[in-house]
Amino acid sequence: MGIRFDKSRYMRKDRPKYLNFDTKKYAWKTDVDYREHPELYKVGKGEQGVLICEPYKSEIGPFWRFKNEIIATESSDKIYELFLDYLKNNDFVGADMARKYLQMGFTRARRYYNYKSGKKYDEANDYEKLPKGTGDPEKAKSADIFYKKWKEAEANETYAELKTDWKRNIG
Repeated sequence: MGIRFDKSRYMRKDRPKYLNFDTKKYAWKTDVDYREHPELYKVGKGEQGVLICEPYKSEIGPFWRFKNEIIATESSDKIYELFLDYLKNNDFVGADMARKYLQMGFTRARRYYNYKSGKKYDEANDYEKLPKGTGDPEKAKSADIFYKKWKEAEANETYAELKTDWKRNIG
């Protein structure tokens, strides 16, 4: 008889999206300097490209921390300061990347609040979802701090205008 392929096992909606990730179709590339070639940058959705786009990843990433309330405050303040500096220098890509790091501070801190390991899925058990509510309550405070800075960045009028123009003209 032979081995049967269980399509449902691979098509479950609750499986992590990264299992079928296609880097060739991804809009952001690791070999592009987005300061030299801002025209290649796409805003995308949420945090897309945040861990790829250089030189911004190297400029902002070292400040991105959310271990506790104090560290999250220092981190979000510094990243917001970078956000404002990028805007002052008319560098939309840098500002958008800083905004993405603020958003990612919120989402990752919430993930560690919800899941002790920071992972939603149990790789050893066919990517079954792990139970929520097992994480560190301190991370909820960090998430709130990043959330406020993220929303402050998004509410910045200069940034909002640049983002609208960028999405209309470049993507």
